[in-house]
Amino acid sequence: MNNIKLNYLYRDGGNYKQFGYVIFSNPNRVDIKIIGAIINESLIDGEFFIAEKWEVPSLFFEVQNEDDHAWHEFESIEITNESPNTALAIEDFISTLEKVLPTANRSSVY
Repeated sequence: MNNIKLNYLYRDGGNYKQFGYVIFSNPNRVDIKIIGAIINESLIDGEFFIAEKWEVPSLFFEVQNEDDHAWHEFESIEITNESPNTALAIEDFISTLEKVLPTANRSSVY
């Protein structure tokens, strides 16, 4: 298998962390370097993203404080043999990222 695992986390205002991941199918075997480049171009300050805009599950804690924010932290991507936990293929995820990618960051990576 050639599925892609996106690892990320939410760090609240008190620095408590909640980790999560999404596993996308990769039926067309998109190269992980291409996926990584698109993700890196889509990050805020090279590290953060808003889960809702990326259409991945939010990792917020049940109780939120006024110090909390909407930003999640990108941790890594990897090739995995684990089964997908979403109906989206990696191309669908890439399309979502390209829709929210700032125009200044767009390139011909994919």
